[in-house]
Amino acid sequence: WRTLDGRRARGGSTLTMQLAGMLDPALALTGSARTLTQKWDQAQAALVLERTWTKPQILEAYLNLASYRGELRGLDAATHGLFGKAPAGLDAREAAILVALLRGPNASAALVAQRACSVTALSAPEVACEELRAMTTVALAGAYRMRARWNLAPHLAAKLLKTPGERKTTTLDADVQRYAIDTLRQHLAELAERGVGDGAIVVLDNATGDVLAYVGSSGDMSSAARVDGASAPRQAGSTLKPFLYALAIDSRLLTAASLVDDSPVAIATERGMYVPQNYDRQFRGMVSVRTALGSSLNVPAVRTLGLVGIDRFHGILRQVGFDTLTEPDEYYGASLALGGADVNLLALANAYRALANGGVYEAPRFVPAAGRGREESRRVFGAQASFIVTDILADRGARAATFGLENPLATRVWSAAKTGTSKDMRDNWCVGFTSRYTVGVWVGNFSGAPMHDVSGVTGAAPIWRDLIHRLHASEPSVPPLAPAGMIEQQVAFEPAVETERSEWFLPGTQTQLVATATGASAGSAVTPHIRYPAPDTIIALDPDIADEHQRVMFQASPVLPGMRWRIGDEVLMDSRGRAAWSPLPGTYTLFLENEDGQALSSVPFEVRGNIAR
Repeated sequence: WRTLDGRRARGGSTLTMQLAGMLDPALALTGSARTLTQKWDQAQAALVLERTWTKPQILEAYLNLASYRGELRGLDAATHGLFGKAPAGLDAREAAILVALLRGPNASAALVAQRACSVTALSAPEVACEELRAMTTVALAGAYRMRARWNLAPHLAAKLLKTPGERKTTTLDADVQRYAIDTLRQHLAELAERGVGDGAIVVLDNATGDVLAYVGSSGDMSSAARVDGASAPRQAGSTLKPFLYALAIDSRLLTAASLVDDSPVAIATERGMYVPQNYDRQFRGMVSVRTALGSSLNVPAVRTLGLVGIDRFHGILRQVGFDTLTEPDEYYGASLALGGADVNLLALANAYRALANGGVYEAPRFVPAAGRGREESRRVFGAQASFIVTDILADRGARAATFGLENPLATRVWSAAKTGTSKDMRDNWCVGFTSRYTVGVWVGNFSGAPMHDVSGVTGAAPIWRDLIHRLHASEPSVPPLAPAGMIEQQVAFEPAVETERSEWFLPGTQTQLVATATGASAGSAVTPHIRYPAPDTIIALDPDIADEHQRVMFQASPVLPGMRWRIGDEVLMDSRGRAAWSPLPGTYTLFLENEDGQALSSVPFEVRGNIAR
């Protein structure tokens, strides 16, 4: 009537009509007022709502869609934004303020307080208006008190969603994703004093390749939260060793019982001498492949790489999914055995999944394979070699030499795992699997800054362990069955560098005795050879040191009774695989001989410089 007779119109919509305008964009208020046609349509929509919904349902929908203040739309947003709590926690004063805001969402604090006082006069007369005015002033002043809303998978969203408004169903398990985020943040907080600021986690389903968790960073704890740590290439450390030994065992070059030499070695390269060291700076002499891999000994891995060949190892890493190894194999050199190459966490975890699946590689997937078969797969390692490497990675005794029997890798369920730490402690890894899941963890700093006294077993491993226990909280993890044709038998060592034990072998590689001395059974003897100097080494004399104090220490292993050293006409007696020699400028060939004078090993080298006077 006011509109018809030209007077100033006032709002005449019922609550149900307002709700109809909120639900249907065609009925929404687009200007200062609706037309008569819009008002008619709005009334008709309200009648439909009244016939189909109850009054409590209409009120609930209205409160959840109405605008309260600025961009605070809906009761939940309003209570969190203005009072920092959920609707269930409102008291009479806060409820009255919200009721007052419904009439004028952007009214002044004084007017809102006045209207709220009118509400409490009817609903809660015990509330004093002065108290209500003070609360209204505080609630409507300053920034909203919105709780932090963590985007569960921002890095995966950036990877999969390319157009505005795009939606995709992923393989992520929300519960596993949340737990992974919380666990990462908790452990990074504990490691903050050691200079650890970033981390990433990947969880895969072994059978399907489904990515169940993909955590690219620690969120607001990180100085570079948008960096995707699960896809960023980082130095692999010792995590590539299982693939090296799998190749050697698959090629029948080594068995799990084969002895490899853990003694100092120097390798001549174009950039100078490469001298690998073990993590604890100790050398253990002759050790089995089981101990070398389980305890992550570096020198045996470098020697094994020389046995299988850098080109073959580089090729097998490419086959198992490491597409970041784009340089030619000679670029990496001997350091490839110790992880001197960049890989990303997703590829690393999926490569371990190949071991869990008996040596069969298959790409991971983020989107369910609706209506499709499994992804294309390829065999990279034999099932028998994969089983042996898996058995070693699950062997607590094999890793005891370096890590002890009790460490974060010793989980409550069956699991196989490997840690890794890159040069200068810049990257820290722990990757492993159970009978159902593969879990990969990386910690470090996106800036590349080194950590302080943090190894794989103290940095990434505790996070990995917590995830394994969470994943298998209500289901067992069973050890894999040995593939058909494998042989398990007792093996002894001579001398007894390791205790007699039961060991797994590929058919035709089994042996009952592994020895280091001459006269051992065929294929089990290890001939002593020169470890230092390496072939073609150039040794520089120091002119500031008197010549009588300059010495070169020759080194060889294993030690054979009666062996000796010969350089020119000079014979040096061996002392536990070592001999000291006074260097002079010149070109030499060094021989290592047995007690009968037969040459066991020889290397050419050169000494340069002037003798001090």
